[in-house]
Amino acid sequence: MPSAFPATPVPRRSRRLLRGAAVLTALVLGATACGGSDDDTAGKEVSAADVRAALEKGGTVTVWAWEPTLKSVAADFRKKYPKVKVDLVGERSGDKHYTALSNAISAEKGVPDVAQVEYFAVSQYALTKGLTDLAPFGADKLASKYTPGPWNAVTEGKAVYGLPMDSGPMAMFYNKKVFDKYKITVPTTWDEYVDAARELHRADPKVYIANDAGDAGFTTSLLWQAGSRPYRVDGTKVKVDFGDAGARTYTDTWQQLIDEKLLAPVPGWTDDWYMGLGDGTIATLTTGAWMPANFVTGVPNAAGDWRAAPMPVWKAGEKTSAENGGSSLTLPSLGKHKELAYAFVEYANAQEGVATRVEEGAFPATTADLTSTAFQSTKFAYFGGQEANKIFAESAANVADDWSYLPFQQYANSVFNDTVGKAYVSGTELKDGLASWQDASVKYAEEQGFTVEK
Repeated sequence: MPSAFPATPVPRRSRRLLRGAAVLTALVLGATACGGSDDDTAGKEVSAADVRAALEKGGTVTVWAWEPTLKSVAADFRKKYPKVKVDLVGERSGDKHYTALSNAISAEKGVPDVAQVEYFAVSQYALTKGLTDLAPFGADKLASKYTPGPWNAVTEGKAVYGLPMDSGPMAMFYNKKVFDKYKITVPTTWDEYVDAARELHRADPKVYIANDAGDAGFTTSLLWQAGSRPYRVDGTKVKVDFGDAGARTYTDTWQQLIDEKLLAPVPGWTDDWYMGLGDGTIATLTTGAWMPANFVTGVPNAAGDWRAAPMPVWKAGEKTSAENGGSSLTLPSLGKHKELAYAFVEYANAQEGVATRVEEGAFPATTADLTSTAFQSTKFAYFGGQEANKIFAESAANVADDWSYLPFQQYANSVFNDTVGKAYVSGTELKDGLASWQDASVKYAEEQGFTVEK
């Protein structure tokens, strides 16, 4: 998910996205000098006094970010530091954003001072030396402010390549009206989830436990929670393996839902999807904690019907979750005004700006906000007055922090429907679809010059 916006389904083949991924990964093999900067802060300690001096002197910070709450943050920042102008460019998102950013880095022209980068893409830009290490600015001292999943996504060793802006700890949203009507117990494990799917569909063939037409982000989140670690990355060395025990746990369970046709074959973020959530024919949605605002605006007629519950676990009694979505704010290496840029990023993601964004509906990655009484006691009118943030905060605390994305995750996600997606529309087994996804990812890695571990 791009921050507070919903994650759009990956198209079957997006040429623009592939072109953007190719531009980026091509830099790995010899153009890393493009990631250099004429700024003299690179690699040097930057004190708080240096940042204050830059704020007092003033200047312009160019920010490429689509997250809507940053408009208010930028306005507040300008009021606090009147000599600083924030030029917020927010009309691009998704593949358009990354293509523009990659092209600017490649051309060494027009690179912004601050760029929003989703967690799955951070390693791509870090690998090509396209991002500034923020540790010299003191960002490495901020680790305790954030929950494990988002912090792990922006760090590599001692390097810090961005500050987490938000997070997507997962929960299961369910239609209480439908569950009550058919006297279905809310599942706490995925095995119970399969049983509930059978009961619901047997009671009414028009009702499905969930929709799933194949989605890369959702699949990797389930693998994450199941303990699978398909990606291992060490610089330009990568390993892709969807054959571990966690992957088998996921495929063994999810294959039952596919084989028994217990999932609505409806892609997310479509009119049919919104209709299904509204009329009760799609009874649950397991996704990131950023979802509530989308229920309010997209499914207003079902207000009061839905509730939030913990994400089902793979084994009874365990406490595990995963992330789905989220972004960071980064400093591209070729950007200028590094001290001003860092000041804005820290203000937005670690200081007053966090409260502003939370007030406007963003889901925080900061532990203090997640655990605050004010945040956890917030009542969601849409969910019948439920204090759902308590569930989301617990989910955030239960996310394992050792997940890795590929340094070309954009490309890998773009071929998901051509590999794993076949399990939803043909007789292909889910495990075989994962094997094909693995093969396609390995082939691309080799073509781009990565060293692939077998």
